[in-house]
Amino acid sequence: MRGVALYLAIMIMGVLLTLALGVSAILYSQIKVAKGMGNSVMAFYAANSGIERELYEENPTGTTYSDYLDSGASYTVTVVAAGEGNCPVDVNRCIKSVGAYKETKRAIQIVR
Repeated sequence: MRGVALYLAIMIMGVLLTLALGVSAILYSQIKVAKGMGNSVMAFYAANSGIERELYEENPTGTTYSDYLDSGASYTVTVVAAGEGNCPVDVNRCIKSVGAYKETKRAIQIVR
């Protein structure tokens, strides 16, 4: 009977440590997801900036160019002629813009 109190104390501490580590792992993964969502939004807006630039400049088909934004994001725009790649035949051209921020990339494609 003398060692039962020590054994119970160690078992309770083990259970509490396991619970604390489990909660920490869940919180860490949720923080990582939330951070990734912010990066995704920045990459999407960078891709949108590339689309807007191309709609303003109207470069010829076959053109590919990149640019960096002040936020640290970048975009790469590709202008494709009708019938090439995934671009339908019955349109004038397709514009694809890929935005990147840190390790996250998002793409937008429009047809005109």
